[in-house]
Amino acid sequence: MAYYVYLLASKKYGTLYIGVTNDIIRRIHEHKSRVAAGFSKRYSVDRLVWFEIYEDPVTAITREKELKKWRREWKIRLIEEQNPQWIDLYQQITN
Repeated sequence: MAYYVYLLASKKYGTLYIGVTNDIIRRIHEHKSRVAAGFSKRYSVDRLVWFEIYEDPVTAITREKELKKWRREWKIRLIEEQNPQWIDLYQQITN
């Protein structure tokens, strides 16, 4: 089973959200549908701009916690290394 650490953004250089899941398509759909109350719904954070895949949950959760401690500039650099246009990657992973 795969585990995903992901970054969502409200827009380019907008509000960021970091999460972890074992079903990235379902989870991003939940963010986009705004079905759950919370941070991503309140701040309209639903654009998948970056993710990594892990084979075990402990490694994925450890990485998520590490990224949450990072400075905002470091997160932006991480996104822009793989996705300089901040394109919503959701469509790519659902095809």
